[in-house]
Amino acid sequence: MPAELHIAANFYASRRGRIAARLLAQRMAAFWPEGGAGRILGLGYALPFLPLWDRAETPCLSARLDTHVTRQAPPWHGRDCVANGLSLPFEDLKFDRIVLIHALEVCEDKSSLLRQVWKILKDDGRLLLVVPNRAGLWAHADNSPFGQGTPFSRRQISRWLGDACFHAERHEDALYIPPAGPCPAGPVGMVEWTGRTLFPRLGGVCMIEAVKDIYAGIPARPAAMVPAGLGLRRARVFPRLFTPRPPPGDAQNT
Repeated sequence: MPAELHIAANFYASRRGRIAARLLAQRMAAFWPEGGAGRILGLGYALPFLPLWDRAETPCLSARLDTHVTRQAPPWHGRDCVANGLSLPFEDLKFDRIVLIHALEVCEDKSSLLRQVWKILKDDGRLLLVVPNRAGLWAHADNSPFGQGTPFSRRQISRWLGDACFHAERHEDALYIPPAGPCPAGPVGMVEWTGRTLFPRLGGVCMIEAVKDIYAGIPARPAAMVPAGLGLRRARVFPRLFTPRPPPGDAQNT
């Protein structure tokens, strides 16, 4: 198993993966503390975190992307599927909230994936995006799913979201425990608190809560609108005034 910890299912089955899942779940619950709020979709590999919001009246759905990191998974309540990130099998405006983790960094066409997420999220919905932090240690350790694909900085992920008509409202870093070496044996909550206090930008992952920017499609230079009451008429084209010049005289008459 250690040689295949880059696979999300194997990583979260390991001791370090279980610790990482617990720490990330605590931060995710702080983003959405009210529990199940409408339809929630976990996209990428969100199976360890969906129990936070899974309720009998509003069960969560899981869609794992068809990548080498997220394709493999244990069965989960019959509400899990493998999907193509360029064509998600859901109708438009279906979900109130979407958790996107282990997805954007391993997707080749990131813009298309974010636009697909934009389509299936309700206009007042919220997106919780978790990506590897370029400045953190986890992005540079290939023994976990966080070390696969492309890591991001805060500025980069905000730019990607803006290009996909999302607006980032909240940023946080998490996962300050080391990605390699001896697995922490003591309480890791103190490690996380110390990391957030002393090194707030050096967490292993960036967590961003974003909303849809429904006005992003307005052209940058809108066409000029003329109020109907003005009754403007079409401008008349006036010829250039000129003084007629007599035809040149015959050379013989000079």
